[in-house]
Amino acid sequence: MIFLQLNPLSGPVAITEMVLLLAGTALIGWLLGRWVMAARLDALRESIEERTGELDFCRSTHATKVNTFQSARLKTAPSINFAQTNIQPDDLKMIEGIGTAIEALLNANGFQTFADLAEAKPEYLAGILKNAGSRFQMHDPGTWPTQAALARDQNWVALEEMQRNLKAGRI
Repeated sequence: MIFLQLNPLSGPVAITEMVLLLAGTALIGWLLGRWVMAARLDALRESIEERTGELDFCRSTHATKVNTFQSARLKTAPSINFAQTNIQPDDLKMIEGIGTAIEALLNANGFQTFADLAEAKPEYLAGILKNAGSRFQMHDPGTWPTQAALARDQNWVALEEMQRNLKAGRI
C-alpha cells in the first residue's frame, strides 16, 4: 500500500521509476540478444561441422588422385642427367611476371630454358607456385608459356608488344 501513497510527480520517485524501466528494458534486450546469438552460433557450428566433413572428403579424394598422378608420372618419366648436358639456362626474368624468386623456383623444378617454359601448361606452373607458399600464389602464370614461346623463337618484337599489354604478367 505504500506504492499508492507515492507521488509519481515528485523528483526522486520519477527518477526511480525511470531507472527501473531502463534497467528492465536493458535486461530484456540483453536476454533477447543472448537468445538470438545462441541460435546463430548453433547454426554456424553446424555449418562448420558440415564443411569440415566436406573438406575431409575432398582432401581424401584429392590425395588419392595426386598420389595416383605422381606415381604414374614417376613411372613414365625418363631420367635425364642434367649434369652431363651443357644446357645454358635462359634468363627467365625476361618473361613479364617472373622475378628473381620465381625464376629460382622454376629452375629448381626443371625449367631452365624458354623452351622448357613454353612447353609447360599454366595449370602445372600454378601448382608449382601454390606448393611454394602463399607468397607465390598471387602470381598468374597464364601467359608465361606464350611469352616463353616468343622468346624461344627470338620473336622479340612480338614479345615486347605482348608485354606492353600485360600488367605483372596478366592480361
